[in-house]
Amino acid sequence: MHRLLRNGCFVTCDSRLGIVRGDLRIRDGQIREIDAGLAPEDAEIVELNGAWVFPGFTQSHVHLCQTLFRGLAEDRVLLDWLSERIWPLESAHDSESMYWSARLGVSELLLGGTTSLLDMGTLQHTDALFQACEEGGIRAAIGRALMDRENDAGLSAPREENLQGACDEADRWHEKGRLRYAFAPRFVPSCTEELLVEALDAARQRGCLIHTHASENEAELELVRAMTGQENVIYLHSIGMTGPDVCLAHCIHLNEEEVALLAASGTHLLHCPSSNMKLGSGVARIPELLKARVRVSLGSDGAPCNNRLDMFTEMRLAALLQAQRAGPGALSAGEVLHMATVAGAEAVGLGATCGSLAPGRCADLVVVDPDHPGVAPQEDPVVSAVFAAGREAILSVWIAGEKVVEDGRVLCWDGAETAREARKALKRVQERLP
Repeated sequence: MHRLLRNGCFVTCDSRLGIVRGDLRIRDGQIREIDAGLAPEDAEIVELNGAWVFPGFTQSHVHLCQTLFRGLAEDRVLLDWLSERIWPLESAHDSESMYWSARLGVSELLLGGTTSLLDMGTLQHTDALFQACEEGGIRAAIGRALMDRENDAGLSAPREENLQGACDEADRWHEKGRLRYAFAPRFVPSCTEELLVEALDAARQRGCLIHTHASENEAELELVRAMTGQENVIYLHSIGMTGPDVCLAHCIHLNEEEVALLAASGTHLLHCPSSNMKLGSGVARIPELLKARVRVSLGSDGAPCNNRLDMFTEMRLAALLQAQRAGPGALSAGEVLHMATVAGAEAVGLGATCGSLAPGRCADLVVVDPDHPGVAPQEDPVVSAVFAAGREAILSVWIAGEKVVEDGRVLCWDGAETAREARKALKRVQERLP
């Protein structure tokens, strides 16, 4: 496969955040050249007519298992949100409802320019998540939520059974095409220390990521202190759960020692501004974290605490939150776009192949219409991507040089069928609730 994307404005998101006006050559799913006036050779020509092209976005923290539950867990703080609504709903999933939840979520993510994701499932039916992502062609690291402490919703499993299930899933799916496994202990209050340590060992034996939540909510921190006698990140570090293969969602409430630990260890912080706002959890100090050299990327979290899975929304809110907290310009548009592309790819283990537009990188692309009424007449694509553009301005999305979205349609499956079957699946889940 050889294509030449002609007459585009390519936002490279490399170390210089460069902009190249010209052409981009794709061979065998990879970018081969970006320059002005490239020779067509034997390529299929794709005329861009001046459209802006960004690297595909990476959602570094999502819960595809929760997409069906959009709008069903309103007006609650984190621990009540989990125990009263989310855990009972997750417990009522079967494999079919999980598949349609994931398919609906992948559809929304693709339509918004997301080409890679890091997902945490629930205790069961993880294979259905992988199936939907495989069919959708998206790059995904996925793992079951590990939970061995009992809770009122009944969403837990014995340590050995829970971990063995994760290991079996990892052996089936890790590095299968665009899919990888990520061991995902839910958070410290749901896991015994034995489970956390054994999950960490299992992940590192297989070369998988470790993905968990940390320091999202003050009540959560109180639980962790009561259980461990330590601050959350300090405790995780003490058992070895920091490092470049560890992804910690949220990390809103950190002391200076924890910030230094995250920076020194290369641990990835997954910032979810919409979710943090909706659950009233707080505002992460992102400019200070970046200044301390903590690695920060962006995610939407789950549909019930957002309620949309859209990177344009997360970029805009990430910047505006810090403007409100620390003053206009506290977090620049360039920094935010870097979090959505380069930093996200690094967090999910794709830093060597995705996240920027450069020869040798995967041809994962988001093509945006600069003439869309919500964008024009701005001529700066970086500022526009963060503060003005939305998924409605996307013309097409590409993964490995193949178009997966065009004119507001996902090409891998029927959108009407997805919505119809998702509604049926939700009804069945609700019927199984106590």
